[in-house]
Amino acid sequence: MKVCLVGSSGGHLTHLYMLKPFWKDKERFWVTFDKEDARSLLDEERMIPCYYPTNRSLKALLINTHLAWKVLRKEKPDLIISSGAAVAVPFFYIGKLLGAKCIYIEVFDRIDHSTITGKLVYPVADRFIVQWEEMKKVYPKAINLGSIF
Repeated sequence: MKVCLVGSSGGHLTHLYMLKPFWKDKERFWVTFDKEDARSLLDEERMIPCYYPTNRSLKALLINTHLAWKVLRKEKPDLIISSGAAVAVPFFYIGKLLGAKCIYIEVFDRIDHSTITGKLVYPVADRFIVQWEEMKKVYPKAINLGSIF
């Protein structure tokens, strides 16, 4: 199984890294911001830099959509996992188009309302994970696995 882990640096990347028991024995690559925290955390991992800042940026969406098309066609991951933020959107939609399964993990600090990214990827996510039972009112098809911290 080949896994693409995609997300912003900082807390989103930390969420994904905490899934190490799952991804450590799988072929994988990361898509995140080329920032010091990401370079440090992913020092021995294969990392593909994406464009940032992404928040509410049409320019970033267009650039990262082009990147997602190029990367996903070349890499052909079986699974895409993200905890946000905006860079996940083009990777999920193009990934679905190319046959990948997509798992989204809504961030821990959202207890009773959605993130913009969560709203956008919810329709195409094969599994949508929340960390609070209250979030199932926001995302009825979600699975509450509790905190990953």
